[in-house]
Amino acid sequence: MEAKPKGGVPTLPGAMARARYVRVTPMKARRVVDLIRGLPAREALTVLQFAPQAASEPVFKVLASAVANAENNERLDPDTLLVSQAYVDEGPTMKRFRPRAQGRAYRIRKRTSHITVVVESVATTRPVKKTAKKAVKKADDARPATKDTAESASTAPAKKTAAKKAPAKKAPAKNASAAKATKANAANAVEDAAVKGSAE
Repeated sequence: MEAKPKGGVPTLPGAMARARYVRVTPMKARRVVDLIRGLPAREALTVLQFAPQAASEPVFKVLASAVANAENNERLDPDTLLVSQAYVDEGPTMKRFRPRAQGRAYRIRKRTSHITVVVESVATTRPVKKTAKKAVKKADDARPATKDTAESASTAPAKKTAAKKAPAKKAPAKNASAAKATKANAANAVEDAAVKGSAE
């Protein structure tokens, strides 16, 4: 597939492969084709290799053929290929009949598909930019705290200490009630002792 401008817009170099009259229903093949659209070619091949659907085998063959066409005919690097288009068209339907009860015949539709995959060569992004972004993030993390962050940091522990002091205030109240109870018990013991002493 040559890189021809479409409506004045230059297209990327790539290649195409098509399998026609594949004995898979188009609906089942579209489920598989939707998995690989927009993926890098190598990753798409891996996805198809481990996909559980039966239609993944013919789609895998078409994609491998498109990658081989790009590599051999267009002299493109397979690692830079991306699945730009992938679609399934409906082919002719073979009609068969199955005999049923009371002389009836049920129609069986054996559907076929035309599977098309287009790959394009996309320039790989440089990893230098990613490392530069990481360096900027590290520099932001290492930067000293501003006044706003310092104020928020100073207020946050104050709130925590206030929260810690609140249970401490409640604790003396419990001790005070316990002390009142012990005083009442002591007063009752004194009264009991006085009553016993007067009785004797």
